[in-house]
Amino acid sequence: MSEPAAAVVTALASALVLGISAVADQRSTKKVQTREALSPRIILDLVRQPLWLIAVGANIVGFALQVVALDFGSLALVQPILVLDLMFAILINRYVWRRPNVKPPDMKLIWAGIVATTAGVAGFLAIGQPSAGHTQARLGILPPLAVGLVVVIGGCLAVAARSRNLRPLALALACGVNYGVAAFLVKLLTSEFGGGLGEVFTHWPIYVFAVVGPAGYILNQDALQQGTFLAPVQAIISAADPIISIALGILWLSVRLRGGPAATAGEVVSLLLLVVGIVLTTYRLPSDSPAPVPADTSAQP
Repeated sequence: MSEPAAAVVTALASALVLGISAVADQRSTKKVQTREALSPRIILDLVRQPLWLIAVGANIVGFALQVVALDFGSLALVQPILVLDLMFAILINRYVWRRPNVKPPDMKLIWAGIVATTAGVAGFLAIGQPSAGHTQARLGILPPLAVGLVVVIGGCLAVAARSRNLRPLALALACGVNYGVAAFLVKLLTSEFGGGLGEVFTHWPIYVFAVVGPAGYILNQDALQQGTFLAPVQAIISAADPIISIALGILWLSVRLRGGPAATAGEVVSLLLLVVGIVLTTYRLPSDSPAPVPADTSAQP
């Protein structure tokens, strides 16, 4: 099997496992007390939820498969495929909706979204033919990356604090940005694995990843808990992740897409189709998950 083919297969496997993780994760967050954004206490609450432990295990497997996929292929090849985790999550949840006490959603609209999203991913890969780029972890990347991350995440958290209605969407966007940066950092780290584990710890990406990765995961739990429905939150995370990582790859890793007016137009149309598919798939998608447990205010005046 060629390296690009191996990247596609492992990326699809990663998307499937991450879709399973998303379903179990969202259901778990509804059973614990609501916490402030980025509070690690939500993790301490979730540890006591058996379903969440299953979600964690699936997430670890999915992440490991993503690392393998990024080792075989470029960010622009792997990350769009991971958008399909949303599709897998919806298909898994469909079996839950078939229960007698759960009202099924409008599956025609959802299937239209699934077809559009799949076509968008396939079209982008077929037309763009992304190059591998390089993986040199230049120190000059760090300052603008850190400033941009702080500004975007800070803005998302400010919106989440000010608007209750926009809170889950803002938290999901912050999570997706973190995940996109984390994927970019993983791609940098894959070039250092050949020198052994000790070599990895001599370069800056591992230390930034140690902050960005856990922060993104906590934001994921916050967004899933605050959102009434799984799909809108998961859609924003799934869309922001590849867009951010591909943009960073083009900016700093010399990842290149096929040029020319026709190819560029096709790439833009494919990405727009991907976005439209996600919107269609997540429009008024029902959820039978219980409401989140409110914060304990008994000790407050």
